[in-house]
Amino acid sequence: MQKRRTLLTTALVIALSSLGVSAASAGGGAAVAGSSWAAGRTSVTGSASATGAALGAGGVPASGAAVPQCTGASRAQAQAARARTPAPRAQAPASRAAAAPVTVWLAGDSTMANPGSAPCPVGWGSQFDALFNSDVTVRNQAVGGRSIQTWLYEGNVSGTKGPDGECRLTSTTYSSRWQAMLNTSTGMKAGDYLFIQFGINDSSSTCPRHVGPARYQQLLTMMVQAALARGAHPVLLTPVAAITCSGSTATKNRGFVTETFAVGSATKAPVVDLQSLSVSLYNSLRFCPHNGDFGSGPVGAFFCNDRTHFETYGAQRIAGLVAGDVRRQNLPLAAYLR
Repeated sequence: MQKRRTLLTTALVIALSSLGVSAASAGGGAAVAGSSWAAGRTSVTGSASATGAALGAGGVPASGAAVPQCTGASRAQAQAARARTPAPRAQAPASRAAAAPVTVWLAGDSTMANPGSAPCPVGWGSQFDALFNSDVTVRNQAVGGRSIQTWLYEGNVSGTKGPDGECRLTSTTYSSRWQAMLNTSTGMKAGDYLFIQFGINDSSSTCPRHVGPARYQQLLTMMVQAALARGAHPVLLTPVAAITCSGSTATKNRGFVTETFAVGSATKAPVVDLQSLSVSLYNSLRFCPHNGDFGSGPVGAFFCNDRTHFETYGAQRIAGLVAGDVRRQNLPLAAYLR
């Protein structure tokens, strides 16, 4: 009989162990259920002591001691204990990689160029950098008085026209500014941008600045392809408008618009129609009708007294138009705008 009791107790303890419930926690199930989690925790030593107190010599239950039972309440306690165990925290996602620095290269004429020592003119390109965050560097290579051809072939465009009506080149050597942009080490790189705006001086009828429509389109295409070959992103701009009025309405007055859009279409380069944007701005600011005094009033605050070039305020507004269209067209460069 004694042996049978010993075997029964041993089997019960093994069964409880396989269910993950200690003899002590099973025996104290009612007390644990009515107490807090902290109060019901039992050390290994305490469990052994409780087991020894409940069982007499040879594993026989002591007089008045209850044999531990594997009840539904015990299983509920075990499940509650597991539920209270904090789940491991999910790892925080890796922080985004820092944005790659981008250089924005500008090629154009005086309406885009950095100012000289005089307060006027101020090209819009000089105000472009302030619209971007610190990951963008603007390299303004615009030069006053240049057509697309004289910008590309500085000093190598003659004053005479050839049989095709274009100004003759005395050499096909590129200007130092274009060579610098093409430099494989320090020039345009993958991810950079090239903004190109000509078409004002190009309309001259005389050399060296004169450029015909076909030649303009050819040279603009060449610049776009050079940027694409280096992994850079070309952006074309129609020439910014001067202020001319027809009654109370500002009007368009620039050429080479069709050629610019044609190159954009052929090469998939985006086009910022800066002529249209600038004329719309002039109308919103009610610059027309105008009495011809370009040195005072709202027009004088925007333009130099030649109605073509900009004061600092005007350059800032034109730069804002370009940035706004970059955002409107959802160009990747828009992510760097402030």
